[in-house]
Amino acid sequence: MSERDLKTIDELAERVKDAHAFLHIDQKTIRLADLDRECAAPGFWDDAAHATAVSKDASILRDVIAQYDRAVGLLDDARAALELAGEDPDFAEEAEAEAAELLDALEPLLDELEISSWFTGEFDEGDAIVSINPGQGGLEAQDWAEMLFKMLTRYCESKGWKVHVLETVAGEGIGLDRASFQVEGHNAYGMLRSENGVHRLVRISPTDLKGRRQTTFGAVEVLPVLPDTVEVDLDPNDIRVDVYRSSGPGGQCVNTTDSAVRLTHLPTGIVVTCQNQKSQLQNKDAAMRVLRARLYELEEKKRAAQVDELRGDQMANSFGSQIRNYVLYPYQMVKDVRSGVETSNVDAVLGGDLEQFVIGYHKWHVSQ
Repeated sequence: MSERDLKTIDELAERVKDAHAFLHIDQKTIRLADLDRECAAPGFWDDAAHATAVSKDASILRDVIAQYDRAVGLLDDARAALELAGEDPDFAEEAEAEAAELLDALEPLLDELEISSWFTGEFDEGDAIVSINPGQGGLEAQDWAEMLFKMLTRYCESKGWKVHVLETVAGEGIGLDRASFQVEGHNAYGMLRSENGVHRLVRISPTDLKGRRQTTFGAVEVLPVLPDTVEVDLDPNDIRVDVYRSSGPGGQCVNTTDSAVRLTHLPTGIVVTCQNQKSQLQNKDAAMRVLRARLYELEEKKRAAQVDELRGDQMANSFGSQIRNYVLYPYQMVKDVRSGVETSNVDAVLGGDLEQFVIGYHKWHVSQ
């Protein structure tokens, strides 16, 4: 067994030990046992909403514990293989190769566990609602909004998260006038917070006959799906509900019934629409989730503004406040202006390969 092997395995063993602490494995194990007993109790499913929430919490805890247990197993197996390599020369080469393979699998698993420890916000572990709106620029901006929609949904699907499209409204001619979708998955909101903000595209305009370069902006909003236990000041009497016929492609009967729903919160003027679900009731429920999230976000911004006022003058947002630049011409590059992460593989990024930018943002955020 080489000194390098010993050093590598000792370093990874220390990381496994640290993971046990920052993941609070002992507390999670106790909590999971409590939830499992609750799930097994008679009448558990009498309250379907509560039962679903409890089952989801239990599933998340079970997955985290299973990941940690797998890390421990990989470490133990690698140690055993290296010990065999040192004791039996006849199997040394084969055992060392097996140990290297196990350690190669352990390191990215520990990376993933460490990343999950960054998400300590109240809603970071939960689901997210993502909305996309084109900036100024007409057809160009609508086309960019559709590109952002495809990029983000493909990234979510690559993570194994479930994507439920809430609304897609076609632009005039090409692209999307607006879009929103809900993402279900562990740490979905925490991870996707990296995408919240203005995304800037520079390219040769596909709609300009003279082939001139154009700069286009698109806004991405990421909100948490609020648990029912979170109270939001929302009076049903303050909501105007309008129903109308859905537009664009959809499922059976989407375009033949008044299934689309528009909610207007009269005190704030916030408008939420949803039309991609199969029934008016489903669209209304989805729109209410978005409205609750936006009202909660509005209150959070008010509180933050009060704190900023006490701190003194702050830098104002203006042109150049985008979070990421996507340059397709005269060269190819995607660069995050916050973390500095960049790549020339533009096609991969637009195809949903966002992990380096998401992780880069959170590393930068933690360092701040």
